[in-house]
Amino acid sequence: MKIKQVLSALEQFAPLPLQESWDNAGLQLGLTEAEVSGALLCLDVNEAIIDEAIRKGCNLIVSHHPLLFRGLKQISGADYVQRCVIKAIKHDIVIISMHTNMDNAHDGVNFKIAERLGATVLSDSVAETEKVPLVLAKLPQSMDARAFIELVKKQFGVQCAQCNELLERPIRKVAICGGAGDFLLPDAISQGADAFITGEMHYHQYFGTEQQIQICVIGHYQSEQFTSEIFRDIIQKECPGVKTCMAETNTNPIVYI
Repeated sequence: MKIKQVLSALEQFAPLPLQESWDNAGLQLGLTEAEVSGALLCLDVNEAIIDEAIRKGCNLIVSHHPLLFRGLKQISGADYVQRCVIKAIKHDIVIISMHTNMDNAHDGVNFKIAERLGATVLSDSVAETEKVPLVLAKLPQSMDARAFIELVKKQFGVQCAQCNELLERPIRKVAICGGAGDFLLPDAISQGADAFITGEMHYHQYFGTEQQIQICVIGHYQSEQFTSEIFRDIIQKECPGVKTCMAETNTNPIVYI
């Protein structure tokens, strides 16, 4: 199986036209005619991830966040991006990133979050051919705000969530946007969601929503940490026989003290 076949399978699932205009998803670097020795699946690419790929005999890295966002003026090892490029090329490692195209794809990042919560995505809120940056889902049963927040914390392995005041009505309908989704808070409210889960939110957006919606912010990395499972499922289904390895390296740059 060639790397270009894996790339094709990923892009069929999450077509590049679904990405936002500012993004740089798709092939990052490397030659896709090479045979796949293994695919390391991760959220971010840094030097430790490339080292892990080398140790595990993987000549392909599939990440959610792109290594290359902007054009490089030089490749001298001056920062971690340049060092990653040098190391990847030296070891014949191809890097592919599926970012906002995977965010916006049907059965993409936000669907995975709903799955982790045991929630059912509301079909009337999703169209197969449209971008779906905000997913609406229904919990198996209504629960009070504190129980809901504890469920989210447990399922995403977080010790603390940033929330507004506890909602005094039951929560059943949940709006979901992994990563930096605070810009979708008004949409979540207008869609009648009882709660909104995302990874990041600006301070002032917590004001003025009291008893309108339960905000639950769990961290950018934490909200998207299971995206690699989507990559794994696509590759195992469409490219049988390709070795897939879930990255063991935690690339979250935020340290909680």
